[in-house]
Amino acid sequence: QVQLVESGGGLVQPGGSLRLSCAASGSIFSINSMGWYRQAPGKQREWVAAITSDGDTNYGDSVKGRFTISRDNAKNTVYLQMNSLKPEDTAVYYCNADVSVYVAATFKSRNYWGQGTQVTVSS
Repeated sequence: QVQLVESGGGLVQPGGSLRLSCAASGSIFSINSMGWYRQAPGKQREWVAAITSDGDTNYGDSVKGRFTISRDNAKNTVYLQMNSLKPEDTAVYYCNADVSVYVAATFKSRNYWGQGTQVTVSS
């Protein structure tokens, strides 16, 4: 089993910054892509950013130039540095990872989600 645990959410004023972390643990052979999604009240879950195992990154249009995704492969951890935060960034942020696990004598790719961390941008 694999667990993803997010941390770093909270309340911040507009224009402020927060750094989210997501640590993966459990029966992990390797982690392929990792990413962040968010869901605001009454809205569908939205993709925010992703990073491959080689460090290639992609961002949603609404966060380009403000958010930076990074990862520490030795710690199985992905980060999301959020700068110039706006009230519309308020949401629950979820970590997602594609993980290779060794099951029944074979390697399988499984997708996992964290439990989410609340980010509120308000004055």
